[in-house]
Amino acid sequence: GSWKSTLLNLMAGLEKPTKGQIRIKDKQVEAMTEKQLTGFRQKYIGFVFQSYNLLPTLTALENVELPLVFKGIPKNKRKKEAAAMLKAVGLGDRLHHKPSQMSGGQQQRVGIARAFIGNPEIIFADEPTGNLDSRTTREIMELISSIAQKNKQTVVLVTHETELSQYADKIINIRDGTIEKVQINTNKKTIGGAQCAERKQMDE
Repeated sequence: GSWKSTLLNLMAGLEKPTKGQIRIKDKQVEAMTEKQLTGFRQKYIGFVFQSYNLLPTLTALENVELPLVFKGIPKNKRKKEAAAMLKAVGLGDRLHHKPSQMSGGQQQRVGIARAFIGNPEIIFADEPTGNLDSRTTREIMELISSIAQKNKQTVVLVTHETELSQYADKIINIRDGTIEKVQINTNKKTIGGAQCAERKQMDE
């Protein structure tokens, strides 16, 4: 691979670089303690994964609630916010379904709702459409783009699906861990007036 997932892990503080610095929100990520990193992620970052990473024993509502549980949000408030987020991604009728009762596209919508709950400033998306067919891929990308634009959030997305570059503001091509090209996308796709905040495209 091109180290694309490693890059996201470094930016999120899940791995530490052997040299250099990572600065987000004027904070030096690699210098933080584990406690500081946990607080930093809870405050600023949401994650969307290729494999969804939903807890199989929890319902869609309970999975989306989790980030709010860790933030100490009262039960009634977090359930209300989680339900509203699921309705926003088109799953208002799936609140009490478990992952095994949902399609791959529906599970990824739950993952998106979980990532965006609490309105984090940055969303790290690691191959979010890697397990989806072309139609569902388009739906998921349009969903991510529209929510991010509406809430003024930054999306850092890694993928080897070059057709997804149409949703980007900025495209960064990486091969074998080296940046080959950085370009501003002048032909980005507009979704109902909304555009993706930012993404990074990595070549395999």
